Amino acid sequence: MKFTLSWLKEHLETDASLDAIVEALTRIGLEVEGVENPGEKLAAFKVAKVLSAERHPQADKLQVLSVDAGGGPMQVVCGAPNARAGLVGVFGAPGAYVPGSDITLKVAEIRGVVSNGMMCSTRELELGEDHDGIIELPADAPVGTPYPDYAGLNDPVIDVAITPNRQDCMGVRGIARDLAAAGLGTLKPLAEVYRMTAIAPIAGEGPGPDVRTEDVEGCPAFFAQAVSGVTNGTSPAWMSRKLTAIGQKPISALVDITNFVSIDLGRPLHVYDRATLTGGLLARRARDGETVLALNGKTYTLAESMTVIADDAHVHDIGGIMGGAESGVSAATTDVLIECAYFDPDHIARTGQKLGLTSDARTRFERGVDPAFLDDGLAIATRLVLDHCGGTPSGVTRAGTPPVAPRTIAYDPARAETLGGLAIAPDRQKAILESLGFTVDGGWNVTVPSWRRDVDGSADLVEEVIRIEGIDKVPTVPLDRVPGVAKPTATPEQKLERRVRRAAAARGLNEAVTWSFISEAEAAPFGGGAWSLANPISEDLKVMRPSLLPGLLAAAARNLKRGAQGVRLFEIGRRYLAAAERPTLGVVLAGEGRARGWRQGKAAAFDAFDAKAEALALLAAAGAPVENLQVMGEAGDAWHPGQSGTLRLGPKTVLAAFGMVHPLTARAYDLDGPVAAVELYLDSIPGKRAAGFMRPAYTPPALQAVRRDFAFLVPVELAAESLIRAVTGADKAAIAAVRLFDVFTGAGVEEGSKSLALEVTLQPGEKSFTDEELKAVGDKVVAAAAKLGAVLRG
Repeated sequence: MKFTLSWLKEHLETDASLDAIVEALTRIGLEVEGVENPGEKLAAFKVAKVLSAERHPQADKLQVLSVDAGGGPMQVVCGAPNARAGLVGVFGAPGAYVPGSDITLKVAEIRGVVSNGMMCSTRELELGEDHDGIIELPADAPVGTPYPDYAGLNDPVIDVAITPNRQDCMGVRGIARDLAAAGLGTLKPLAEVYRMTAIAPIAGEGPGPDVRTEDVEGCPAFFAQAVSGVTNGTSPAWMSRKLTAIGQKPISALVDITNFVSIDLGRPLHVYDRATLTGGLLARRARDGETVLALNGKTYTLAESMTVIADDAHVHDIGGIMGGAESGVSAATTDVLIECAYFDPDHIARTGQKLGLTSDARTRFERGVDPAFLDDGLAIATRLVLDHCGGTPSGVTRAGTPPVAPRTIAYDPARAETLGGLAIAPDRQKAILESLGFTVDGGWNVTVPSWRRDVDGSADLVEEVIRIEGIDKVPTVPLDRVPGVAKPTATPEQKLERRVRRAAAARGLNEAVTWSFISEAEAAPFGGGAWSLANPISEDLKVMRPSLLPGLLAAAARNLKRGAQGVRLFEIGRRYLAAAERPTLGVVLAGEGRARGWRQGKAAAFDAFDAKAEALALLAAAGAPVENLQVMGEAGDAWHPGQSGTLRLGPKTVLAAFGMVHPLTARAYDLDGPVAAVELYLDSIPGKRAAGFMRPAYTPPALQAVRRDFAFLVPVELAAESLIRAVTGADKAAIAAVRLFDVFTGAGVEEGSKSLALEVTLQPGEKSFTDEELKAVGDKVVAAAAKLGAVLRG
């Protein structure tokens, strides 16, 4: 469940800071999985105007633009088809990091013309999937303004993990209610939030639409209202911004309104184009073998246990899960029917499981939406349609009866202490329950609000009281332990070390244990020793090691001098830096990496790729997301320039250094040949939740993958990884993998260039690729590579 801070504050009157809100959410049981500010990564991008656009002298598909981003004209080479004089878009200057392409811009020469940055598309800024052209802003957008400021992107997005029992928090309003109960502010009246005098049914002209329900188990209540004469344009900017910020793609005003109400209030809705309907709508059981083409483009075969919404001719909706494509609204829609129904959670869950179909609506209905909110939800949706699409409403039709019978629980306030372990004054308990929407009478009979399907007994009321009061206030009381039963003592850090130790040994590495004390001379190539001993045993043991490699290099030299042909050592220990001790795994590979033999030929030394392979394998064993790692820069003075690097998550989080040890460093330890090494920084590896004992189900693709080879001529200094990342991002939906299989320099390749050959794996989804689709993906691959100066070989 994602929402922005400003969105939350539309329901919650509060002065609390973001940090206070995040802390409170986790404290009351709504675990915050992450907070991100979309504007931070785009701070370097500005609103810019294209002053002129001329054809590139050496390329028909490129243009040379003169761009003003507030600091005067700059020359930019651009391949976007919509680039033209007068266009206002988003410009990234040299030095800006483009998140969608995973590149840092720099001054480059493209086909003989200097380019100072780039005009960006939606996908390149990770604001959507549109990559057909560069972003087009209104002509009056202020040139030179940072784009996040202009677009309102500097609004933190909070991601909360909602447990299945908290259906009331599947909407922003429910989360605001919990925070208000926790003392972080006041819950605003709903009518104030929606700028309505009162939340009441919208009066209309004539009778309501013809809707009925005959499946009283699957769909007990079906409320609806029609609106005639609507204009289905784009949704208002404030609504589009909210949906975009949380990863929802704005589609049209009518669709966006239903999505907005679903997220804002936890109330899914559906809108039908009345022109596509034949007769009235009926909520009924499906007939065995009936089919429906859903909004996701898939056709589903239904069973009689499933609830559907159908007219006189067709099934139009898998009730409470997904609407049908035939009755979906479009830009031409003028008359609509707004559905606000209540679907039984158990029926929804079983139907979704049988069809293998998930949706936001299913997620909410199978947890249980508020059955008493049908009239209000329909009124709010209708008001939004009238405000933003115009039209004339009909009357409201209410078919069936929602299950709104009140539930009352006898409660004893003393249970908070006997069951929850925390003594809380009865008046305080009453105030907590009432702030959450419960009603408490003088005899402590508690009436459960209609939106809390999960509250079933007095133990649930204790849970509500304790979580709001603060579970951290519950005193810690040790349990009596049976004599002889050992207490678990391993920390997550120790478990991680055990895991990588086993992985290293399984890969044929031999564990070493070396001194934590080294000489100042040994520490110098690795940044110097920050911790010096006041009374060392000798000058050779004067400082605490800033790296594990000095000890491992010395151990490797000793083994080679005693006849070892190849040495593969690892050690897990601590580096001692100025700020703290850092748990680290070090690896040194020296001597023969491959023994001579009749099949493999002469012996071969280790190289940087051997070190990289060890680093990636050990990081994978440690649980690091190796598929997201980037290779960046040399590892430091102790490493061979050009044959070393770091593995990072983003530009700042360094997980490992790998490559060849600098020859001068190796020679200082009497190591004459090439020496490869790795350092894994274990405390930088992001933790992950325990996955339990079950493996995820193996779900291979239904269709066979397609492989295409591309060979590019690229500047010799271009890293292959940069090309691989660019090609991978060319079409994320179709491209499953990209692999480098050949590097060639020589005859046919001009000096200063090299040939990189890539195997691109394309994975079809629901249907096989057509020749046109394959060609389109190929064109995208070539275009993505061209941005790095790569040219497809003939």
